[in-house]
Amino acid sequence: MPSIPTTMRQVRFNGAGGPEVIGIETAPVPKPGPGQVLIEVVAAGVNRPDCQQRAGKYPPPPGATEVPGLEVGGRIAALGEGVTGLAVGDEVCALVISGGYAEYSVADAALCLPRPKPLSLTEAAGLPENYYTVWTNVFERGRLRRGERILVHGGSSGIGYTAIQLAKQFGATVYATAGSAEKCAFCEQMGADAAINYREADFAAEVKRLTDGSGVDVILDMVGAPYLERNLASLALEGRLVVIAFMQGFKAESFNMTPVMIRRLTLTGSTLRPRTVAQKAAIAEGLRREVWPLLDAGTLKTVIHATFPLEQAREAHALMESSAHLGKIMLVTGR
Repeated sequence: MPSIPTTMRQVRFNGAGGPEVIGIETAPVPKPGPGQVLIEVVAAGVNRPDCQQRAGKYPPPPGATEVPGLEVGGRIAALGEGVTGLAVGDEVCALVISGGYAEYSVADAALCLPRPKPLSLTEAAGLPENYYTVWTNVFERGRLRRGERILVHGGSSGIGYTAIQLAKQFGATVYATAGSAEKCAFCEQMGADAAINYREADFAAEVKRLTDGSGVDVILDMVGAPYLERNLASLALEGRLVVIAFMQGFKAESFNMTPVMIRRLTLTGSTLRPRTVAQKAAIAEGLRREVWPLLDAGTLKTVIHATFPLEQAREAHALMESSAHLGKIMLVTGR
């Protein structure tokens, strides 16, 4: 590995607001602490929580850097005290608590996974946030099992198309919602058995039709309150609703709880960023065991919609918030 410079480029937010508050600055290269590694970043994924952080609605946990970015791909440049099983020069992707939008980023060693053989480092950089999120929410909290049915809202997003693929690989029937014919076709290309254009049809009525009235076993939802009652109406007996975001609101003024009791439904959800390193490491082990062999074999597809240099992070955020993308949006450092 080349020698590590003393300074690097990184993205900063100049206050809370729209993409116009995004800037670039020069800052010292961080140093890894015990159990951590320093990664020379090739690419970082752009995710909706980054936009929420920029808007002042999702601050990083206490003690974490204010630099945005939750996932990176690159080469290990230095090891912190006590790190084993990794070496300088290893190509990895990693979930980071913040700091991904930079030329160098610190990651917990336990949250680093090897670059899958068929993928570039830029493609690998778009895996952690999606795969950690889908694995823990669909398969751990949602308890999706072979032979069951799942409805994935926002199926053309990074998390959406990841959930479609993994659910299909593990033997589920998959339905997805999306907002255009193009996005519905994309969902079906990713493996969805049927895609519902929510702008043209009531997804709850379509789920009822597709399942002959029995409903789905799991719903992965990132829309929030406006979908609550229709989500509940779409669940089968013993169904599980997993909420991971509130893109259209988090407060439902009132809803009928009777279906929850009568059909023994489970309402659950989670956030990933505030979890402990040990909790995230347990998710990483599940991915390493169950999912990474599929990525190494080329069984799962990775879709990069667009890449931008760090200096164009404003444009990347504007594209994310337009919802015009299919798959992942990435920032690249040129390293």
